[in-house]
Amino acid sequence: MQPTAPGPTLGVVGGGQLGRMLGEAAAPLGVEVVVSDPTPDPPAAPVVRDALHGDFDDPDAVAALAERADVLTYEIELADPDLLERVSEEFDTPVHPAPGTLRTIQDKLVQKRRLEEAGVPVPPFRAVESVADLHDALDELGYPAMLKARRGGYDGRGNVPIESPGGVETAFEAIEGEAMVEAFVPFERELSVIGVRGADDRRTFTPGENVHEEEILRETIVPARVSDAVRERAKAVARDVLDLMDGRGVFGIELFEADGEISVNEIAPRPHNSGHWTIEGALTSQFEQHVRAVLGWPLGATDRRGRTVMTNLLGDVDEPRPAELAGVDRVLAEPGASLHWYGKHEARPLRKLGHVTLADGTDTDTNDLLARARELRDGCTFDS
Repeated sequence: MQPTAPGPTLGVVGGGQLGRMLGEAAAPLGVEVVVSDPTPDPPAAPVVRDALHGDFDDPDAVAALAERADVLTYEIELADPDLLERVSEEFDTPVHPAPGTLRTIQDKLVQKRRLEEAGVPVPPFRAVESVADLHDALDELGYPAMLKARRGGYDGRGNVPIESPGGVETAFEAIEGEAMVEAFVPFERELSVIGVRGADDRRTFTPGENVHEEEILRETIVPARVSDAVRERAKAVARDVLDLMDGRGVFGIELFEADGEISVNEIAPRPHNSGHWTIEGALTSQFEQHVRAVLGWPLGATDRRGRTVMTNLLGDVDEPRPAELAGVDRVLAEPGASLHWYGKHEARPLRKLGHVTLADGTDTDTNDLLARARELRDGCTFDS
């Protein structure tokens, strides 16, 4: 598809914050965005051409999206790959990344087997179908370990740590479905690389260092506080992952780093929370890259502008309440700080409602930049 301005229409299954940021990135390129989402007034609605109402696997909603779009993509793994294949054929609307890629990534066991078969480093894992299977697997893998739902989990949902044999039965009951167990990796850091598959090439952004609490991403620090050799190894592993994927687009590749060795945790076939730093911190954001890639347009440069820290704004409330953020003035007054509001109407405990990015093009110490970013984040609250 040759680039033109005004450009084509991009259809996105999902209209959450990722759909919102895709719309923001597409507009300057002359690309119109239409989304479909189960929420009547989703976060993306104010910045896109239209927001269709329907579940992620609603045949009518996805068909209506395909009919209006020149290319389809998705911002959530709950999209239905079989449905995407059908509407792609019916309306002659390409889907990127390919539905087969989504199908592989949706099942964590299938994803890990694909990586292992290709020689990409992953933690030891086993499929489990019963408590007895889990006991047998843990006899081999050892404790502690992580039991994972094969489908659907995110932000810690569907992941249950197992510290000892006494926790096996409770953990298995908590998953309530197909599962896999993974050996615990004594990692020093969690890293991520945002990778891009274009029509003719592949590119990677600078590896970021991720800080999680309660299985939820709190901060991404760029560049990651590791040696140049580890950063290059992380990028090399990410490129190997990209080679296994079908179709075009952005991929969030989560990694473990232990003693300089890299292994793959999980892959997301879409823009990723740990790539939000690229909006201010890179020459081309992950969202603009995704738009360019799925349309088959030339990719942008992935160079970083400087040191960057991204901090998530999570619901600091005990009960659901209307989402109203206080402390915004401190962020707006800080040089190099940027506020991103996701447009969600309700604050819930630990719900992602926005993020703050602090970018510095000088040689500011990374730890000092992180401390400043945390001060800005901690000065914001929904509980007021």
